[in-house]
Amino acid sequence: MRVWWSALSAPRRKLMVVLAVVVLLGAVGVGVAATRGVDIPTAAQDRPGPVLLVPGYGGDRESLAGLADRVRAAGRAATVLALPGDGTGDLRAQASALDDAVRAAVDDGAPSVDLVGYSAGGVVVRLWLAEHDSGRAARRVVTLGSPLHGTALAGEGGVLVPGACPVACTQLTPGSTLLTEVDRKPIPTTVPWLSIWTDDDTTVRPPDSARLTGAVNVALQQFCPDAVVAHSQLPTDPAVTGLVVRALTDAAPVDRAPTGCAR
Repeated sequence: MRVWWSALSAPRRKLMVVLAVVVLLGAVGVGVAATRGVDIPTAAQDRPGPVLLVPGYGGDRESLAGLADRVRAAGRAATVLALPGDGTGDLRAQASALDDAVRAAVDDGAPSVDLVGYSAGGVVVRLWLAEHDSGRAARRVVTLGSPLHGTALAGEGGVLVPGACPVACTQLTPGSTLLTEVDRKPIPTTVPWLSIWTDDDTTVRPPDSARLTGAVNVALQQFCPDAVVAHSQLPTDPAVTGLVVRALTDAAPVDRAPTGCAR
């Protein structure tokens, strides 16, 4: 080997080194692509996979722990996503974290994923579907009290206390660049989306900012007229969680508001 190498001229040695580096980088690229799960399957309704729950602004995973338990009790695997940082940073970074979680699930053999987004977590799901190829793996989506068109509270926070509105807060201001851009991208017609909100919401204002074109849009008070449920109570209210579980486990997607109030 040494004799062969020493017999080469200096220019030929350089060429061999360059070729070796190119081959090595190509192998690394293939390895990275493989770990990223390049072949994302298109979800089929009859092949449910795990459920990923995305928490709201601030990333409080405990807020969805009870709902995750209900989903598991119905026979589905469920994981509450850990948002990067303190959960108040760039929503696109949060969507990238969701992308990583979906790809990891697919790499582990999941045929699809279902998504539950609470509050700003629904915006994260919306961004992920609009901007990431792994969105093909989405089978069904449920959002709870999500400010899909922003909330007046975010705008007021920045005005009342300058500097007190972090990146995600700014992005949730009605008419923000992020919301305007994502609103131009319709949700996939192949992904059933159920959006639930409460008319008593004082965090997402107006509450029907959760309404989304192409989704099945349901206010809790449509089927539970006497319900008084705050924004923070959506993930634990029995009528809401029952509808979420039904939306994830029924053979056919939910296509309208329930006819009765089961509490």
